[in-house]
Amino acid sequence: MKVVVTQSAFDDLESIKEYYSGEGVPQVGQKFQREIVAHIRHLQSHPDLGRIVPELSTPSIRELIHPPFRIVYLREESSVRIIRVWRSEHLLVFPNEENEHNK
Repeated sequence: MKVVVTQSAFDDLESIKEYYSGEGVPQVGQKFQREIVAHIRHLQSHPDLGRIVPELSTPSIRELIHPPFRIVYLREESSVRIIRVWRSEHLLVFPNEENEHNK
């Protein structure tokens, strides 16, 4: 199964690194990035590994929990599209929802 990381998810991973660098512990951000990417790789052979996102109840939108992060992905027929990597305590917002809020 093909795994695609969207720009928004890539930006989230970069933000994790930047946040921990700003806190003076860049190694923590790098460790989280490595672990999250490793977790995402499991989706290549196990695309249904994640649970259905409770707020959405849509079978095709799933998430892996990698404390303190949620890795949200779209399960498509022949691919997995990583949508966001959010801290668990943040509300789940998708890119087009962000654009609606900024209008």
